Amino acid sequence: MNVRRKVKKAKEGDKEALLQLILDEKDAYYRLARMYMGNSHDAMDAMQDMIVTVYEKIEQLKKENAFYSWSKTILVNECKTMLRKRNKVTPLDWRDSVEESFERATERSAQPQLQAEQQLEIEALLRHVNEHQKEAIQLRYFHDLDYETIAEMMDVSLGTVKSRIHQGLKKLRDRFGRDGDA
Repeated sequence: MNVRRKVKKAKEGDKEALLQLILDEKDAYYRLARMYMGNSHDAMDAMQDMIVTVYEKIEQLKKENAFYSWSKTILVNECKTMLRKRNKVTPLDWRDSVEESFERATERSAQPQLQAEQQLEIEALLRHVNEHQKEAIQLRYFHDLDYETIAEMMDVSLGTVKSRIHQGLKKLRDRFGRDGDA
């Protein structure tokens, strides 16, 4: 059954269809939540809150094909809410070396977890950009989200997302002596 049909069934109250939609992308949801929350327990809590919110608001979704970007936006908002409530700074745990690392990370994004050594390298690298740039870079390169979805998640304009990614990568290239354009 395709996404559109599952979403339509979920909107009609079919809990199994909604569950199947969520299970189809459970790894992507988990990686996204873990990126924000910094640990498995909090990531699972955020996912649980997202599922409840999606269940309660599924009828508000206007475009069935947008289910995954819509639900991931809800997940990001749940994570940010949890972090605000706990008075934490958003920990974005990733590391590596500029362009090659981001390209390798994109290739690995389908894998459940990055190897520990690669994570440490990426985290060290991303310490050199501001939190907004780091978040945008991670959403783009580690979660393979399009610019429009990132803009929705971050509640900023499309141009702001592109600028944050461009400026963040430029800052990393300048700092680590990489050649090439963003």
